[in-house]
Amino acid sequence: MKPEVDTPAAAQPRLAGAPISWGVCEVPGWGLQLEPERVLSEMAALGLRATELGALGWLPLEGDRVRAALDAHGLRLVGGFVPLVLHEPDLSPTLEHATVVARQLAAGGAEVMVAAVVTDLAWSAPVELDEAGWQRVGAHLREVAALAAAHGLELVLHPHAGTLVETASQVQAALAHTDVRWCLDTGHLLIGGTDPVQFVRDHADRIGHVHLKDVDAALAAKVRDGELSLVAATQEGLFQPLGEGDARIDEVIRLLEAVGYERWLVLEQDQAITGTEPPAGAGPALDVRKSIEYLSTRAPSRERVSH
Repeated sequence: MKPEVDTPAAAQPRLAGAPISWGVCEVPGWGLQLEPERVLSEMAALGLRATELGALGWLPLEGDRVRAALDAHGLRLVGGFVPLVLHEPDLSPTLEHATVVARQLAAGGAEVMVAAVVTDLAWSAPVELDEAGWQRVGAHLREVAALAAAHGLELVLHPHAGTLVETASQVQAALAHTDVRWCLDTGHLLIGGTDPVQFVRDHADRIGHVHLKDVDAALAAKVRDGELSLVAATQEGLFQPLGEGDARIDEVIRLLEAVGYERWLVLEQDQAITGTEPPAGAGPALDVRKSIEYLSTRAPSRERVSH
């Protein structure tokens, strides 16, 4: 059944969706995982024309089947998130993992591989790196970036709560020791203590991809201070519709436009669905609609999306 969701006027042609805005996340205990047919149908009904991949296995693992699933809803694949272990001396397991993901993304028509630096693939508590550790991460990122490039993808580094690039000091260390471009994630930067507006001012030349999130600063502080886990804070409403939180999304958009950013803007408004599944067209779709409308009235529209 087609979801009853009105298409917002003037949806941005360079705006993409993300399944996590519908609660689709690989983290255990995150919440209810909605089915792809519902999520993709609601994305299309809201006027979105592209999406990121979502949790590994939510869509088919074969890239051609991913493309077919998206084609059925008039969507294209922008990229996908991949956690990578980069601080260990032996990079071979990570290269094997990255190769599988790169093949899927490339076959699905993606442009970017969005990498987070994790302690291990079980998302164990992050370790603190010394100078040698950061140098190793930088060198290993270059190797994975070369692997991604061989598949026609650009690798971008994603700061993320619960990873080795989370806090303000870790962000600065990663900037100093890496030469790949970054995914500007407004929400995760703020959660870790970095002002996303200042990040754009200082590092516009490093931005190769954008995740737009708005967050409640008070709940973000509780995550930063260890009072709440990311999952618990999300379930309490950490992520807000764009313009309703404290990430100063309007200023971020203005700065991105000023520096000529013309790549994808991915609306990644993390949701955790608890309880029963909301009716079609309700629940997460309503918050996504608010965010699209916010961008439609504040962000100038451009027809070209460059890679």
